[in-house]
Amino acid sequence: MVLVLALVAAGLKLAAVQGLQAAELSAQAINQRTTVQALPAQRGTITDRNGTPLAFSVEAKALYAQPQRIIVEQRAMRADPDLHKQAMAHRVAQVLGPAVSEQEVLAQLRSDRTTVLLAPLVTPAQARAIQQDFPEISAEHREIRQYPGGELASNVLGVANWRADERKVQGLVGLENYADDVLAGQDGRRVVDTAEGSDAIIPGSERAERPPVPGTGLELTLDSDLQFTVAQMLRDYARKYRAKGASAVVLDAHTGEVYAMANDITFDPNNLAAATPESLGNPAVSAPFEPGSVNKVITAAAGIESGAVTPDTVLAVPGELRVADRTVRDAWSHGTVNLTFTGVLALSSNIGTLLTAQRVGPDRFVDMLNRMGLGQRTNVGLPGESAGRVPPRDQWSGSTFANLPIGQGLSMTVLQMADMYQAIANDGLRIPPRIVSAEIAPDGTRTATPRPEGVRVVSPETARTVRDMLRAVTQNERGQRGTGVEAALDGYQISAKTGTAQKVNPGCGCYSNSNYWITFAGILPADAPRFVVGIMLDDPAVGSAAPLFHQIASYLAGRYQIPLSPGPSPLATLTVP
Repeated sequence: MVLVLALVAAGLKLAAVQGLQAAELSAQAINQRTTVQALPAQRGTITDRNGTPLAFSVEAKALYAQPQRIIVEQRAMRADPDLHKQAMAHRVAQVLGPAVSEQEVLAQLRSDRTTVLLAPLVTPAQARAIQQDFPEISAEHREIRQYPGGELASNVLGVANWRADERKVQGLVGLENYADDVLAGQDGRRVVDTAEGSDAIIPGSERAERPPVPGTGLELTLDSDLQFTVAQMLRDYARKYRAKGASAVVLDAHTGEVYAMANDITFDPNNLAAATPESLGNPAVSAPFEPGSVNKVITAAAGIESGAVTPDTVLAVPGELRVADRTVRDAWSHGTVNLTFTGVLALSSNIGTLLTAQRVGPDRFVDMLNRMGLGQRTNVGLPGESAGRVPPRDQWSGSTFANLPIGQGLSMTVLQMADMYQAIANDGLRIPPRIVSAEIAPDGTRTATPRPEGVRVVSPETARTVRDMLRAVTQNERGQRGTGVEAALDGYQISAKTGTAQKVNPGCGCYSNSNYWITFAGILPADAPRFVVGIMLDDPAVGSAAPLFHQIASYLAGRYQIPLSPGPSPLATLTVP
């Protein structure tokens, strides 16, 4: 009777499963083995202006295993699970080489965890070689972001890394983060069936596939060779003179394109673990400073444009000048001297500059600051850019107009400083700088990024006049010697301006008499501008960056085969009896 009842019950259940529940159970079985797989998009490549790769992605795999499942399967086949694990560990180490320890892999396989990671990043070929012998080892898609230049332009590029939670490479800092939406592309997907308790795909089950769309590549305006050389020169100079920080920018004089952007502290994106928070930034665009005398170009441009002065205007410059509650002096002691306005710039006279600024007037001076882009971001296309600071006109005190014309009381970045001189080099038309020259579609189609609209700062005649006056900064004649003679380059006319700005002492909130920003801006060559170079050194044990400009300009002249100037700069009169 018991057997009969059991048989009847089994028959009834069988009828219910096959008849009444067949469709529902079949759907559940399909759902259990159905898996939606993401198909990651390959990240776009970043190159320099010549097509040299700066950052690109390669496919990789991560190898996983399930230790407990291996035990069950091996026991089902009456095999020794531990011997099998030893063979697996040996094969993994054999394929991957000395980078992987056989004992460490075996320890992972002997653990009691559900899933263990055997190798985080291997090539697809290595993964296939291992899976061919041990198919129970699963391989998961990974992508490696590679930076062949190491530290080259790393402050600009930033870094992108694999995000396990997102299952894709994402930009963390720098341009990689700023342009992540462009570089990342769009992931695809597909539906597959997998064997029970396994990630193995059942052949022929792939369906509903939506292929990934690769990311768009970026072509930068940087020149890799120039970038490397400028960075090396800057780092060596900063170390030699123990500067707390240093940055340099090289711009195309006519397009505003950034050919080089370097900082003394960098990092290797291929070794992110060794990077410091300080090294991950880009001070050339994010760290403003008080520029000092390089800012005197504002007064020069406004003075010439308004007709308040000419290059030969003679100013009686006293030994000191009282403005509101402060007394201004020059860097050298003197009684009243007669300086041409060219001499005021060449000798970097604070008092002569203020006398000229008073002729210009505060309103025209502020207008020139705005036209030069100070207090505004350049929108170069990099994250963390600072606008610097220019005090609003309605917040000026009585001594503000004694500070601003000589480069104190306002701040700017190295990029903004170079941008000012680009306007003078480009006959008065300031082109906001940019770092991305084109986007490269997955099919190779190149789309140039729109050139920023220029801002008319001064007339072409005024720009050429100021440029000619700035040649006197590098002239080296007895009694007529400028402040930047060490920047001179044989065979080329150079327009330039030196700068020294007192740093603020945080203890008293006053200007320090021992800590300085050292700045320099130069145009190569003055007669037919091709490049503009801006340099900033933070409190170095040297009073000038002119020798560093000389090194950079010499390399630029050779690399780009810049024609020699038709003759030396005419000797300018700086002082008169």
